[in-house]
This record gives sequence, structure tokens and C-alpha cells, in this order.
Amino acid sequence: MVWATPGSDVQPQATLQVLLNHVVFGMDVQEAIEAPRFATYSFPGSFEPHDYYPGRLNLEGRIASETGEALAELGHKVEWWPDWIFRAGGVCAVQVDPDTGLRSAGGDPRRPSYALGW
Repeated sequence: MVWATPGSDVQPQATLQVLLNHVVFGMDVQEAIEAPRFATYSFPGSFEPHDYYPGRLNLEGRIASETGEALAELGHKVEWWPDWIFRAGGVCAVQVDPDTGLRSAGGDPRRPSYALGW
């Protein structure tokens, strides 16, 4: 599988979440991409002026509010994003099944992207 996203410091977070959704949680490529995401900003940003928000955790609105509350109780500064937001990345992926040669792909509805095939 190859996959990537724009998104500055959220890039590694979004791509890891998609990989885990697919490999660990058994979602197909499109499901893995469309699953709700989160991102931490609890480190200095890579780009000037290197913004830093210790403890901040952003969650897409499709994540259960109870989950956000539990994370806040653990000390995270939870901030809610809308249900779908471009800031959570725009992952696109293509996968080839090594046994069958079947190709599958997914495009992220958070940004203009599509998966087309022939």
C-alpha cells in the first residue's frame, strides 16, 4: 500500500491513523481513510513561528463526546473540530493485494480527492 497526505505536522499522525485503521482494525482502504481522526499539537510546530500548545488534542466531531470527556479527565486539553475538517489531513491510498493482484484505493472526503480505476 502507498498512501500520503498534505497537512504539515498532522501528516504523520493522519497517515499512521489510516495505517492502523487498515492493518490493525481491519477496515478497507476507504473506510480507514474516512474514519474520524484526532491530532495533537503538544509539541512545537515545524513551521515559523513554531506554535506550541502543550496538552492540546483536537478531535473530529464524529468521535464520541464520552471519549473526549475521558481524555480531558486524563489531562488533555480537548478541542473539537467539525465532523470533517481538512486540517485532519487528506489521505489518499492505493493498495495491491499480493495474492490476487486486486487493486483498491481510497480518497479523502476532507479535501478534493478521488479514487478512480479501470
